Amino acid sequence: MKLRPVTRTVPLHWSTLLGVVSLGCFFVLAVTGVVLLFFYEPSTDTVRYDGGYALLQGVPVSKAYASTLHISFDVPGGLLVRQAHHWAALVLPASLILQMLSTFFTGGFRRPRQWSWVLLGLTFLLALAGGWSGYGLPDDMLAGTGLRIAQGILVGIPLVGTWASFVLLGGEFPGHLVERMYWLHVAVVPALLVLVLGVRFRLALRRLPAQFPARGRTERNVVGLPLAAVVVRASGLFVITTGVLVLLAGLVTINPVWKYGPSSTAHASAGSQPDWYTGFLDGALRLVPSGWDLTAFGGTLPLAVLVPQAVVGAFLTVVLLWPFLEARATGDHREHHLLDRPRDRPTRTAFGVSGLVLFLSLWAAGATDLVTTQFSIAFEHQVVVLRTLLVLGPLVAFQLTRQLCLALVAKDREDAEHGYETGRIMRGVDGGYAEIHAPLDEDHRAVVAHELVEHDRVA
Repeated sequence: MKLRPVTRTVPLHWSTLLGVVSLGCFFVLAVTGVVLLFFYEPSTDTVRYDGGYALLQGVPVSKAYASTLHISFDVPGGLLVRQAHHWAALVLPASLILQMLSTFFTGGFRRPRQWSWVLLGLTFLLALAGGWSGYGLPDDMLAGTGLRIAQGILVGIPLVGTWASFVLLGGEFPGHLVERMYWLHVAVVPALLVLVLGVRFRLALRRLPAQFPARGRTERNVVGLPLAAVVVRASGLFVITTGVLVLLAGLVTINPVWKYGPSSTAHASAGSQPDWYTGFLDGALRLVPSGWDLTAFGGTLPLAVLVPQAVVGAFLTVVLLWPFLEARATGDHREHHLLDRPRDRPTRTAFGVSGLVLFLSLWAAGATDLVTTQFSIAFEHQVVVLRTLLVLGPLVAFQLTRQLCLALVAKDREDAEHGYETGRIMRGVDGGYAEIHAPLDEDHRAVVAHELVEHDRVA
């Protein structure tokens, strides 16, 4: 069988660079993770610390905590590697969220890319799982407090909660949690990530790349640069991303486990905070009214735990299944290779902004204690405001966003018919004044014409 050379044209747009940033984070995570494997000990067995941090000399600690201190103080470059790993884990969810937002608001999830959207969402969830499992590996007081909270949520699940907790921990808390989290962090999550990314890459190669409408661009005519040229340009951003992460690791201290001390089942760390990407889960718990439980069937249902997690679970499920929900609601099952401007899909954009307000409300609620200590704003006042924002914010955001999009579409229609305002005022022979309008250029006219047709089709 003779192979034929394959040429591929890739359109240029800033949003495509978000994937390069994510790839750079994956690269840093993989390289630093492999290095850390040689020095980290995933064990909760107790030893007396005798490493380079003088303040903990002779203190009983777990092997996991002692090895983390050994990496930080005794291994040359160890602290740089550990902090680069942590910074990459923090930047990765941010780049994936931005990638999902740009894909959602431009309609890049529509057929034939609906499964790529699902895989992108699964990549984000796996990144959260990887970050959460790595959060507990140092076995410091902060990690122990966070994992204790997670175990409490798990136990609160009716019928299966206690059993699931014993399976995860291998017994009573803390059990063998570090050992179980270790294999989840270094084997299960990375394997699933490689699988998901591989399938997504294969799907991307089998179809035309999406592009924004412009003159000369159609559903089957891709305008851009050859793939080789795009790879060269993307390589520069890849190197910059890697360099920035290493620079952050060298200049900004993160997760100083030596200050928190070793984990203890008898103590909790005051002011403990999860990493930013799981703050919305913590925030959902903080906004629940106190004493919100239900006694039924001979037991107590902890609604203060179940309802927030059910809301978050429903929200994430809707996000993952959005391509199919939108196609069913609109009846649009066509293939789309041209992207939208957000204004041209008022309803979709309004739903997206509403979901963003919901997410940000929960995320802000996860930092109420820090706002209290840093800005002296009462915790109770924050909770009242955020509860109101959680309920009314998405509704107000939906209406305002939809009306704004409709106004922008009307402005585009007017510009297409009468030209755009130039700002030049002319006086006529009758003494009246009128502003001069100029016709849109061909590129802009092509974009507006395409979007008006699609907007009218949806409307």
